[in-house]
Amino acid sequence: MKKTIKKKLLSHFYIFTLGILSSLSLPPYNFFLVNFFTFSALFIFFVKQKFSLTQKEYFLYGWMFGFGYFISSLYWITISLTFDQTFRILIPIAFILIPMFLGVFYGLATYLFYYFKKYNNISLVLSFSISFSILEFLRGNILSGFPWNLISFSFSEFLPLLQVLSFIGTYSFNLFCITLFILPSLFFLKKGKFDMCIVISFGLLLISGIVFGQIRLDQASNALLKDNNFIIKIVSPKISIERFYYTENEEEIIQSLIELSSPNKDVKTIFIWPEGIFNNTELNNLKRYKDIFKEKFSDKHLIIFGINNSINEKIFNSLAVVNNNLDLIKFYNKNNLVPFGEFLPLEAFLKTLGMKTVTNFYNSYSAGKKRDIINLQTQKFDLNFLPLICYEIIYSGNLSKTNNYDLIINISEDGWFGKSIGPHQHFSHSIFRSIEEGKSIIRSTNNGTSALIDPFGQISKMSESTYEGVIEIKQIKNGKKTFFSKYSNNIFFYFIFIYISLIFFLKTNREIK
Repeated sequence: MKKTIKKKLLSHFYIFTLGILSSLSLPPYNFFLVNFFTFSALFIFFVKQKFSLTQKEYFLYGWMFGFGYFISSLYWITISLTFDQTFRILIPIAFILIPMFLGVFYGLATYLFYYFKKYNNISLVLSFSISFSILEFLRGNILSGFPWNLISFSFSEFLPLLQVLSFIGTYSFNLFCITLFILPSLFFLKKGKFDMCIVISFGLLLISGIVFGQIRLDQASNALLKDNNFIIKIVSPKISIERFYYTENEEEIIQSLIELSSPNKDVKTIFIWPEGIFNNTELNNLKRYKDIFKEKFSDKHLIIFGINNSINEKIFNSLAVVNNNLDLIKFYNKNNLVPFGEFLPLEAFLKTLGMKTVTNFYNSYSAGKKRDIINLQTQKFDLNFLPLICYEIIYSGNLSKTNNYDLIINISEDGWFGKSIGPHQHFSHSIFRSIEEGKSIIRSTNNGTSALIDPFGQISKMSESTYEGVIEIKQIKNGKKTFFSKYSNNIFFYFIFIYISLIFFLKTNREIK
């Protein structure tokens, strides 16, 4: 009995360790090769014991893998709880409970895999990939969705292969990655010639994807550059996150931002400041700083920034476009809010327990209902852009109903997560979105990585999170409308259908003993 318990504990520790090791494949480490070992080892573990494990154990081992994966890659979330004494008691809870919850999705993936245990090896590979990728898709979409650290982000720095995102998108690529990572297991399991044919076929697909990507990147150098008759300045300050808890230093912050921006009154310029700069002023009350703006800026300037916006007693996290008189030109209210950061789920109940949101002292932010393209076509400017605030850059597909815009502008505040791996992971999503949508991305962050990313995921200009600075842009690459931007995540379901069809095609008429 003791030997059995000890063996079980060692098995759980082994699977938990595999999950931790897999997290090393993610930004900023990007050791993607480790997944060929960890996922193959996980797959072999289930195949070797497929008839001795109960369905409950299938779930439990999958959950242990996910728990290890997420506790080692999302620990940085707790840093946001260190700035307010009220939240510090929640740090141990958040450190454990968030990975435990996210691990449930991987547990459900292996639970689903249980139903395929009588199939042959190739069908098992395909069904394992389907199970994981479907649960990853659900993780990214149900409730408010949290598509963070999908397995496909292992290839964040491998741009040639990432070019396939322009056709198939992140979730379909995720499906392919999972399959790829478990194929080496076939060399250690009972295999036939057909199994090796499948391995070779996927190997050829991988090589084809890399070749296609390299050709696309080579063509990127010839992509048309749009010459603007104005300059865009991405302003990347390094203002301490503690400013959220003080009200008396806002004018000082504005003055420092203007100094960093160095506005030239004779040059047509669009200034892009990060999210959350005006943390104690609502859009309706911004006019109090009108004299400062009118003195430093001219009618040849527009300023884009994040600010709180009050409408009908509701508070929104917004992106605003103003002129030098602080007249509101355009605004966008954030659609996708961060749970506990910007809104409290079950707020009526949790507020009675003393809970509040991390990033503001209001009630929960309200979510905007739509995301329209912001059109700045005037006599002085000719620019259409898709606005995304912070967290919204992590969502794949359905960013907009139209692809008829010049670029994506993403403003963010990454200071809540300090000098951890979190801001690096956040930035990697911008690379995926640029390739998927075929659009350049301008990213302005405070305490994070600001950059200009071209439609091929290449970083044209970048300001590291450890430095303040300004990125000046005079030309932007034009990207072509991508296949993915037209069909979005419908493509993922087509791939799932193909996988399922292959499983039924390959299914044997007898149980594998």
